[in-house]
Order: sequence, then C-alpha cells, then structure tokens
Amino acid sequence: MTTEPGAGPTDDPLAAQEPGRRFPTAGGALPMPGTADLPEPRPLRKVLGPGVIGAGIGLASGEFVLYPYIASEVGLSFLWAAFVGVTLQLFINMEIERYTLATGETALTGFSRLWRHWGLVFGLLTILANLWPGWATSSATVLTYAVGGGSVTLIALLMLASIGLVLTLSPVVYTAVERVEFVKVGAVLAFVVIAFVAVVGADDVAETRRVVTDFGSVPSQLGLALVLGALAFAGGGGGQNLVQSNWIRDKGFGMGARIPRLVSPVTGEDQAKPSTGFLFPATEENLRRWKGWWRVANTEQLVSFWFLTWLTISATSVIAYATVFGQDTPGNDISFLQVEGQVLADTVGSWFGTFFWWIGAVSLYAAALGICDYTARLVADTVKVTYLAGSQRWSESRIYSTVVWGLLVVGAVVLLSGFDQPLVLLVISSVVGGFMMFVYSILLIRLNRTALPGPVRVRGYRLGVMVLAVVVFGGISAVIIGNQVLNPGG
Repeated sequence: MTTEPGAGPTDDPLAAQEPGRRFPTAGGALPMPGTADLPEPRPLRKVLGPGVIGAGIGLASGEFVLYPYIASEVGLSFLWAAFVGVTLQLFINMEIERYTLATGETALTGFSRLWRHWGLVFGLLTILANLWPGWATSSATVLTYAVGGGSVTLIALLMLASIGLVLTLSPVVYTAVERVEFVKVGAVLAFVVIAFVAVVGADDVAETRRVVTDFGSVPSQLGLALVLGALAFAGGGGGQNLVQSNWIRDKGFGMGARIPRLVSPVTGEDQAKPSTGFLFPATEENLRRWKGWWRVANTEQLVSFWFLTWLTISATSVIAYATVFGQDTPGNDISFLQVEGQVLADTVGSWFGTFFWWIGAVSLYAAALGICDYTARLVADTVKVTYLAGSQRWSESRIYSTVVWGLLVVGAVVLLSGFDQPLVLLVISSVVGGFMMFVYSILLIRLNRTALPGPVRVRGYRLGVMVLAVVVFGGISAVIIGNQVLNPGG
C-alpha cells in the first residue's frame, strides 16, 4: 500500500491513525507525506556504513587533533569529556535516525515542518562552522612533516580542488565517501595497534583511571572554547550529527529506501524529485518491521560510531600522553603532532614517525572531504525540499555541487588571506557546532514527540538523555557567550 507525498490537507496520515493529531506542514508550505508500508529490515552487514563515516570524519577533528592536543598539554584528566560527548551524541544520532527511519525525510525537513526556515538556519550555521578550512590546513601541515617541508597554503589549495572533483564526479556520492572513510578508519586502527605495542607503557594506560577520578573537572589551562570544542567534537558535532539522516537514507535504512539517492549531476542520473516522505500505518506487520529496523540502526551506531569513536579517542590520547606530555611544545597549534612523530621515530624507527604523519595527513584530508560533503548535503536538501521543490533545473544534485564548489572557493580565499592556524579554525567550528546541538536537540524532542505515530515516539530514558543533552550543550554555550561576547575582557 503506497500513496505519493503531497496529499491534501484532509488526507493527513497521522490524523487517520490518531484522530485529533496533525502532521506538521509549516502552515502548508510543505506537502503532506504519503502513506506506505515500511520495507523489511535488512541485516547489519548490509547496512553498516553511516556510523563508520561519522566516526571516520570525527577521527580527525576530535580523535587526531583536539583530544591528543589536550592530552599533550594537561594529561588525561579531561578524557571524561570524551565519554560524555560521544555518549550524548549516540542518543542524538538515534533521534535523528528515528525520524528518518519512520518517514524517509531528513531531520532538517522535519524541522522545516515545524517552522519553514529552520532547515535554512541550520544549513547556514553549518556553512559558518565549516567555512574555515581547518581540516585542509591541518592535513597540509602534517603532510609537510612527512615530506620534510613545503608550502602549507599551496598544498591545502590543491587538496581543496581535489575534494571538489571527488564529490562532483562520483556517480553515487555516498558510496565514494563511505569507501574513503572505511580505508581511513582501517589505517588509523593499524597505527593505534602498532603504537600501543611500541611506545605505551602500563603506567600510561593506568592514567586512564582519570576518566573516573577526575570526572567533571576542567583543567584551568583549557579555555572555555576548547572545552565546548572537545565536547562537540567527541565523535561528530554540529551539522555532522544532522547528516546521519542523509547517510542512512542513501544507504536504504527504513523508509529511506523509498527516497532517491544523491548522485553526481555530471556522471549520475540526476534527480529533481523533492525528498518528502511517507508515514507507515501502525499495523502489526509494520510495527514488527519497525522494531527490526530500530534494532539494526541502534546496533550499527553503537558498534561503528560509539565504540569506534571512544576507542580511538582514548587510544590516540594515551599515545599523545606517552610521547609528548611534559615536553616543550608551542601552544595553540598542532605542532605537537610533529613532536609526537619525532618521538615515535626515535622509539620505533624513522619509518614509523613518517607513517604517523602520513596517516595524520590522510585522516585529516578524508575529514575535510567528509565535512564538505555533509555541509553541501544539508544545504541542498533543505533548499530543494523547502524552496525549490518545483524547479526542474535546480535538482538536489545540482544544488549540492554548487555548494561544494562555493565552500571550496571561500576556503581558498580564507587560506590566501593568511588565516591558516589549524587549531584556531577548529575551535571556531566547534563553538558554532556546540550551539547548533543545543538548539536542534530541543527541536528533535518536539519533532519525535508530536510528528510520529504513537508507537514510535521518543519516550522513557531516551527522552531523559535528550533533555540532558539540551542542558549540557545549552549551559556550555551560555557560559561561552557570556564570557566571550558579553564580557570579552573578562
């Protein structure tokens, strides 16, 4: 049983199931969803990927840069924040996925149903967070360590150009991004295993007890912006969490299997169809399928996002602690990675120091590619569905490609202007991302409590954790705004 999206106002599938309840349409700005049965759940091995992409992108920002940098400066006393951050993000990701599994629509489309312009607001905030090419400059900087020199700006510009070509020429964009992140995650795990055997001692591992003993403490050396950055970038952060909707939809999760995938306008079969979705009737058979999809989606996120992220944050932080902590390294930049590579070279062999820098350069490059992809995905999705649904010229794929190249051009201008401090750029991005998480956590609670059929709404302990996420990210954002904006000299 399937009816196409765009039904009239009297054909509300939610009202048909629960008289008196209405599915939000932003005052008629967005069409009603159609009605369709939920597809049969697929086994985990066939849908593994979205969580790995999320962890893979985060492997650069949180796991390769911010937390190792913190460990190099203050030891492992702030590692508890990684556990809190990645756990909160696991629950946030699942509420984002809940809406997409049930409707096939992205979370941004759901927000736009509550107020037409919410999707655009988050798209613009994501652009603001990611205009600064911090990952490309970080990758270029680490690459100069590996090859013995070179122009960071020139290398970063070449990287930006290559990212544009990959994202606009791949027939199915999701597939290309997934393959890059799988390779990257495998390489990072290989490095972690070798480094742990070669340079990490029992005393270094024992220091991880600080996750418990120092829980809640913040070393005085850490600025408030860096604290929020560490929490926001413990895994994903900001717009990266929101794009879980797009990734699981392209992978065919739940009702997302009924929505066209994002393809290249150059090499793929272009799609102009708006990505509004469906609601499934709350029949016994559909609820059985829902439970199957919910179990698979939770397992995929728990294994590939939460466990992988927490493992790599802990491991790379311990390695940085074992090699760099207590040494004289310049503050507020990523030169600690140069010192760390030199220690690894002295301990294991020169080849391993070079291997570490190459892994870092590739890891950060893959993050830059993933970040450009998800920023363009979020903007293209909300612009097409909310503002250009009737346009045959401006398909989602064409909007996506335009945003990709726009981001890269602005990034190039930033680099050529001389503003190329990687850690500063990453902290700017993370502060914006943390504020976004505060706002969209509130919207997720409202969306998943009011727009979905009763049996699949968020409730119980998951609702409690979402309220905690609002408190955590809202509280930290308020403190930073108070200190950095209202009292900049304080």
